[in-house]
Amino acid sequence: MDLVSILIPTYNCENFIRSTIQSVLNQSYSHWEIIIVDDASTDNTVVIIKEFAQDDNRIKLTELEKNSGNGFARNIALDKAAGRYIAFLDADDLWFPLKLEKQIQFLKDKDLPFTFSFYEWIDEEGNVLNKKIEAPINLTYEELFFCNYVGNLTAIYDVEFFGKIRIEATQKRQDWRLWLTILKQIKEAKPVPESLAYYRIRKDSISSSKFKLIKHNFGVYRRFHGFNFVVSCIYMTRFLFTQLVIKPRYIKTYFL
Repeated sequence: MDLVSILIPTYNCENFIRSTIQSVLNQSYSHWEIIIVDDASTDNTVVIIKEFAQDDNRIKLTELEKNSGNGFARNIALDKAAGRYIAFLDADDLWFPLKLEKQIQFLKDKDLPFTFSFYEWIDEEGNVLNKKIEAPINLTYEELFFCNYVGNLTAIYDVEFFGKIRIEATQKRQDWRLWLTILKQIKEAKPVPESLAYYRIRKDSISSSKFKLIKHNFGVYRRFHGFNFVVSCIYMTRFLFTQLVIKPRYIKTYFL
């Protein structure tokens, strides 16, 4: 059984981190380590993490002395990771109990170096919302170029294939840049075609508003890809078209 290193950056998430860690403890696949890097939290986040770490030596905590950003914290966690597989989980999201087992088996059965899955939404109180986020079954680089279909909380990659891929230390969209780097190499990615995680929608999250993210998405074209202003505007227009016209068919609304 191969070791999976789960990278979790934390910052002032005392209301959520307990359930997030518990969702990993509930995994049917048990050969994992959680690498938590706390980005100088000022609430009780670290206290809660230490309670878990005392009871399970697979949970490893590093505390940063000053707030340095999500990307920086993830790279510190990556440096400490010892697993063959790198998995990502944000401090307010949750995994289904069979998440790791199904994804690792999917990787091995199809001989893939990277995969992700569908996921669903919950609110701040953990109530399941009527949204399921899907993705193209054969996700190409071009499709990813115009829309980030990969939920960070669902992604896993093989270190033996890629090595450790460092994350851009930007405020937002580090995950999209990472998947673009991966897809540029393998050309196509396949998701596990079922929901395996819950993404928490928070009122104070910048990710909760697509309009707030426009400048960060534009920055991916302008700085990561190195396009000039005019070309970046053209691609950003296509990005918005994809978000508003094409992507909705991958967002399923259902009724409980």
